[in-house]
Amino acid sequence: MKKIFLFLFLGTFVLGFSQQTMLSLEDAVLGYQKGLNPSSLNDLQWVTNSNSYVFQKDSALIFTDAASNKVTQNIPLSDLQKSYPELTRFPRLMEISTNELVFTNKNFIETFNYNTQSKSASISFDEAAENTEYNSKAKAIAYTLNNNLYIGTLSNPKIAVTDIEDKNIVSGQAIHRSEFGIVKGTFWSPEGNYLAFYQKDESHVTDYPLVDITTYPASLKNIKYPMAGQGSEIAKIGIYDLKTQKNIYLTIDTSDEHYLTNLSWTPDEKYVLTAEINRGQNHVWYNRYEVSTGKKVNTLFEETNDKWTELEHDAVFLPNSNTSFLWFSERGGFMNLYHYTTDGKLVKQVTSFNWVVTGILGFDESGKNVFITGTGADPREMNTFKVNLKTGKYTKLSKVNGTHSTQLSTNGNYLIDSYSSLSIPTNLEIIDTKKVKSTSIYSAENPLKDYKIGTTKFVTLKGNDGTDLYAKITKPANFDATKKYPVMVYVYGGPHAQLVTNSWLGGSSLWMTAFATLENYIVFTLDNRGSANRGFAFESVIHRKLGDAEMEDQLTGVDYLKSLNFVDSDRIAVNGWSFGGFMTTSLMLRNPGVFTTAVAGGPVTDWKYYEVMYGERYMDTPQENPEGYEKAKVHNYIKNLEGKLLLIHGSIDPTVVPQHSMTLLQEAVKQKVQIDFFTYPMHEHNVRGVDRVHLIKKMMDYIVENNK
Repeated sequence: MKKIFLFLFLGTFVLGFSQQTMLSLEDAVLGYQKGLNPSSLNDLQWVTNSNSYVFQKDSALIFTDAASNKVTQNIPLSDLQKSYPELTRFPRLMEISTNELVFTNKNFIETFNYNTQSKSASISFDEAAENTEYNSKAKAIAYTLNNNLYIGTLSNPKIAVTDIEDKNIVSGQAIHRSEFGIVKGTFWSPEGNYLAFYQKDESHVTDYPLVDITTYPASLKNIKYPMAGQGSEIAKIGIYDLKTQKNIYLTIDTSDEHYLTNLSWTPDEKYVLTAEINRGQNHVWYNRYEVSTGKKVNTLFEETNDKWTELEHDAVFLPNSNTSFLWFSERGGFMNLYHYTTDGKLVKQVTSFNWVVTGILGFDESGKNVFITGTGADPREMNTFKVNLKTGKYTKLSKVNGTHSTQLSTNGNYLIDSYSSLSIPTNLEIIDTKKVKSTSIYSAENPLKDYKIGTTKFVTLKGNDGTDLYAKITKPANFDATKKYPVMVYVYGGPHAQLVTNSWLGGSSLWMTAFATLENYIVFTLDNRGSANRGFAFESVIHRKLGDAEMEDQLTGVDYLKSLNFVDSDRIAVNGWSFGGFMTTSLMLRNPGVFTTAVAGGPVTDWKYYEVMYGERYMDTPQENPEGYEKAKVHNYIKNLEGKLLLIHGSIDPTVVPQHSMTLLQEAVKQKVQIDFFTYPMHEHNVRGVDRVHLIKKMMDYIVENNK
């Protein structure tokens, strides 16, 4: 038996009052199309170097002064149409200054002077361009075509940065399968004189076959997929000089398949900083390279960890300095900020929080304070803080409990604060960062006020090791505590994800809320150890043994459910996708009799089939950790199946490749175990668009029909 746990109800919210209409599953899935998501101000952003913000309303751009909260200017669509008659609606802005708008118009980057109502510049680029990144100082756009990188300028729409015929060598795209915080493959220098870019050689990465059924006959589509323990990509960093139109490559030998990430420019454009991480991901070297020669200047510092070192943030230089920067590190157990110089000197640790710092927004005009985002004391929330760089003293700027997303004005005087909570759909405020005073500029109505919706509560449980585990429980409308209700446990449970947040609907998808009332179900979700925003110890306990601690915590949640008088303990189902699919199959097969029904989407069933960068961080290689891989392998437990199991997989999933489900099906046949399977033809790792209605209905129908 598990030890007795403590639980605490932290909040409850009944959505709406005039609840009359039953919310259909289809409308809930397509809520963004049906107006069921909380509204906000469209394209809300700061005007650079000013105290004004803009948003779009009624085919016009509205300018408002943050200090007075008064509208100062209005630019109707008709003003733009005089120069761009093809526009049928106001374009989404890439940038806005005190006199110009920058936006994309088909395959053109347009700069429009709204004071003179005239075109300032127009840059064309190839219609097939991908991975675009515009730089206003260079008046140029970087983009990729197939495996090569190009730049479009005012005078030339297609300058080849690389011209490599070998399709195994890819330039200008995200590398390392977008791990390590990598979201792009190009990096303009501060003044736009250079373009740094990632390049990867995938010659040693095996081809993985996917089948395109839309051709006659079906055709083969190979993708590069580096599986754990096998050949990986060889990374490079190139620097293109726009004046000389030549490339220099940093002199880094990555023949050992180590990783390059966290690329940053020094403000004077003389150096590039990059983190180099060994393939084992337990040793980091943060190095400085000279732009003119590509040669290494020095190693600023090293970090090691016996589990993993995962860097996700670039260096952020202090105002008016070419040598001092802020660095994110988890070395003390929580992500905090450290002040370094390019000589490798640690000046000081700037923050020492026992909670997670998640980002840097910028600085105030004096350069004395930095604005950061982080959870604060409650890891289910996201807040904004002002921190004094010298003393480390900080002020919480987001005062209302909830999940805040903020934009800092370029001068640091004001914040746009967009937030929600379990009881707040969306509120928008302007925060004066000096006076720490806020002014409301928008409050969304409850979009579900006319629908029959149940209640969501937060719950805190105690894990077997004494750790606080955060969960949420959704009850149907017309809940009757004297009745017994079946349960669907929705799980993810993996790194970089957090499902229980103090945000609208508690962070749940609207379809879960609808399902609870439509089928009179309890829906329960718990963030187990290994999930995000709880610090390194909480997140790294999973190392080399994926599934063990996670399942233990999920079963603590099940024990809690069984302790509730209104739960039917004999009717508990489990559902999850991706890592949640791994958790769903593991919970079902390694704990027979606990769940009657399981639906696993895009499940990882054998970690040796997953990719190098993510899989080896948490499990090491199959050669180094054969016992861990074998224990986590779902196939080994298929003979334990009690109840019903449905696997769902996109037929061309490039993330969790179909081999995961196919080999589990093969093992089920071998063991003479009956399980169910459904594939979504030509869908990738998730089912999106209108087909998602089919997916959700498929999953929920299966649970209702079999959870008996």
